[in-house]
Order: sequence, then structure tokens, then C-alpha cells
Amino acid sequence: MRVQITVVALLAAVGIPVMLVGGENPQALADSQPLTQDEASGIVTPKATIHIEGGYAKYGDYIGTTLGDSQTFEISQKVVKDIQIRFINGKDELFDDKGQPIKGRTQTDFIIGLLRLKPGQVFREDLLQADLQRLRRLESFNQVNVYFEEDASSINIIYEIKERSFPSFILGGGNNEDVGLYGRVGYKDANISGLNDKLDTTVQFSSKDVQFNGQFTSRYRPEEPNRLGYSIRGFRSRNISGTFNEDIRLSNGNKVREGRFGGSVGLLRSFDDWDTTVALNYTRISLRDQEYNVAQVDRLGSPLSVSGTGIDDLFTVSFAVSRDQRDRRDNPTQGSILTFSTEQAIPIGLGNISSNRLQGDYIQYLPVSWIGNGRPTDNPEMLAINLQIGTTIGDFPPADAFNIGGLDSVRGYGYGKIASGRSYGLASIEYRFPLFQSIGGVLFTDLALDFGSSETVLGEPGVLRDKPGSGFGYGLGLRVNSSFGLIRGDLGISDQGEVRFEVTTGQRF
Repeated sequence: MRVQITVVALLAAVGIPVMLVGGENPQALADSQPLTQDEASGIVTPKATIHIEGGYAKYGDYIGTTLGDSQTFEISQKVVKDIQIRFINGKDELFDDKGQPIKGRTQTDFIIGLLRLKPGQVFREDLLQADLQRLRRLESFNQVNVYFEEDASSINIIYEIKERSFPSFILGGGNNEDVGLYGRVGYKDANISGLNDKLDTTVQFSSKDVQFNGQFTSRYRPEEPNRLGYSIRGFRSRNISGTFNEDIRLSNGNKVREGRFGGSVGLLRSFDDWDTTVALNYTRISLRDQEYNVAQVDRLGSPLSVSGTGIDDLFTVSFAVSRDQRDRRDNPTQGSILTFSTEQAIPIGLGNISSNRLQGDYIQYLPVSWIGNGRPTDNPEMLAINLQIGTTIGDFPPADAFNIGGLDSVRGYGYGKIASGRSYGLASIEYRFPLFQSIGGVLFTDLALDFGSSETVLGEPGVLRDKPGSGFGYGLGLRVNSSFGLIRGDLGISDQGEVRFEVTTGQRF
């Protein structure tokens, strides 16, 4: 049995600190609400609770129907009179030291434009629930609660919002086997101009290379239906290749390095609960040695690119559609995400590539209470299920094969160690449970296969490297909610007997 320990990304730093400057990422404890389940419908909904505070009623998540033992509100026919937006600070206060209301960065008109329950409409609890979930999925909001004031015929709905601290700066560093010691700086703001426009940039520098990834996204706004959202991205990256791994190296003994640079421009539009994206993309893929010289073949003489030069150009038009029904963005307690995408390559540039890449991704979050006591924590108890499938029709660069295995695929395997195929299927199940307020545990299993498609990849890199084509892993992990985000540590065991412990940030899915 081989044991390997790997530390990834910012947390891989050999003693180099990782800091988040410009505000903490506050924990969304108040977003966790007690849950009940309708046994007849199987639909899980937050428990309706009402508290009278300062002259108006507060619902833990949504508006309920009872107050006390004898009073009942018949509010289904009441009309929404007004919608108010209030902001609170990090101390959960509505007013500052001078007695003035807390001012938020987000424009009030933008928030109201996202809502489907409008003034003048008859109140509907399902619309209120959908609106609340929609707001909680915004990256710029840390906490959203709803209140109301009511009389005999009307209701005023009050949203109380705590915003995340943006912008933020990231400073970090680490060490990897390709470029050695490196430093990293980043800037992120998910609420530019108070409209939730997002800028996310990272630059990594070392003695061998400079890499970057930057993207600006201006989201689609329902209140401006004739205006499309858009995104612009540019990137340059360099890594040890997952397709051409070290089992077969270059003729000079070097591992194959895979360089990519390019960009994309996309248009965004939403239709009810569906978000769509159409984008024009360009990527240049190059295969290189340790000194970053272009390599055309590996030690066995197998081609590394479609063009035969070691460099391939990919001009593509992509279309993606997704439906996000999570109850909140961070650590959702229930809901699902469904995504379909297609990407058509246009035969321009080196390689003259024409292909179509199809993918589907489904995530379901199912709340359970097997060991919990029902109290809200940072790590709610649940089953999380992820199903993925994909295939490529036509010729494509072997470096662009589906590489199966790794901490974001099948844990217990190294990146790309299971297969490099034309097609793939992946299934993952996680049981997430709380240990302490900010620490949770995970039991997981991952299974993936290439449907025998590795033999159809140019040069058969997976077959020549004896990649099995299918595999599964299982294990356990910890989730720690820190001031700069969720830290994930997973101990995975593969069906080949390999044990790997890997640390990174964010949930697996």
C-alpha cells in the first residue's frame, strides 16, 4: 500500500502565510434554520415560527400562519402593500453609533428587481420562499432574514440583509514540483457598483513563470429584461499534465508540462429559474518540457497534439443552461443544481480542430437528522449527491481528454490516474455531519469510469500509461469554517490500495 500526502493550492504553502485582507468572511450561522418535512409531499420546508419584536412579526425564514395558542392569521388573501430593505452590520445592528440606519453597498432597486412578490400582489408564501432563497444565493450577501408588518388587509414585507465584506485581497504562496516556490496575489469584489457585478483576479509569480486568471461578470438583471449580462475572462496557466503523467515521460526524462492561455466573452440571460450563457472562447494548449520548450511527442513517440507541433488551438462556441434551486449559496441545507453544456470547436488555427463537447452535472442536497439534535450549525447534516457525465464527438487534443481521478473527482487517486478518456461518468455521495459549531465531518465515496473510451483518444495516452479506465475511492474528511473560507481535508482510499490525504478550500461539490 502506497501512502502519499499532498497539500494543495494556498494551503500548500511551505510556511508561507495565507491572509485575507479587507474584511472577514463572516459565518452564516443565522442562515441555518430548523427544518420540517411534509410527509405527504416529501418536500422539505423551513419550520414556520413567529416572534414579536419591536412591533412587527419576525419569521425565522418564511411567514407562518399561527401566533400563540388561540390567534390565527388568515393572510393568504392579504395584499403586499410595501417591500422594505434594511441592512445590518457585523454586530447585527440596524443603526450606527450616530443613530443613522446602516447603509449597504447593494442598491435597493437592484434587490427589489430580483423579487417576484411585488407590492400590489396577493401574498403567496411560495413566492416569498423563492425570493428569499434567490437573495441568499447571491455571493454578496452573508445573511438574509424576512419580517413583516400587517393589518387586516395588507402586509409590509421587510428584508433584513447582512452583506459580505468586499472587496478582499488575497496574499499567499506555496511550492510545487513544476515552478518551485511561488507567490500569489488576488483581488475579489462581488458587489461592484452595488449591482452584484463581480471581478475576480489572481496572479501567481515564480522564478520560472507568471500565471494569471481574471474574470469580470456583469449579471443579468430581471428588472432590465432588454439588457443582457456579460462576462469577460483572460487566463494563463502551467501545470504538470494530467493526461501525459510521469509514467511515460519525454525523451529527455522530463515530465510533460501543459500550458494554456486564452480568454472568453460570454452573454448571460435568465428565463424564470433557468440561467443561460453563450460564449466565444479561445484556448491555446501547448505541451512542454521542464525548461518550457515545446515537445511534439513523448518518449514512446506518441503524439502530444492534433497538429503534431505540440501546440493546438481551440476556438469554440459554448452554450450552457443551469437551474439553481439551493436554499442558499454557502453550505446549502437542501435543493439542487442542474447544468447542461455543449461546446462546439471551430476548425481555425493549429490542429484545425472540429469537435463537440457535451457535459451534464447534477447535485442534490438532502437534509437528514440521523445524529443531529436539530440545532443550526455551520455544517448542517445532510446527504449530498453528485452525478456527472460527458463525451466529446470528433477530434480533440489529447490534453483535453476527460482526466478522471483526484481531489475533485475520485479521491484516493492522483489527478488523471484513473483514465484519460473521450467520455466519462462520475457518481459521488457524501454524508456531511456536524462535530462542533465550526467543524464538520464527511464520509464519502466516489466512482467513475471512461466507458472504454480511452482507446479512442489520439495516441492512447491513458492506455499506454496503464490507467485502469474505472475506479472508486472512499474515505472521510473534515470541514473547518475559518475566517477566510471553508477548509477541506480528505483522507481517500482507492480500490488500488493507495491512500492520499489532501487539503484544499471549498466543498467538493
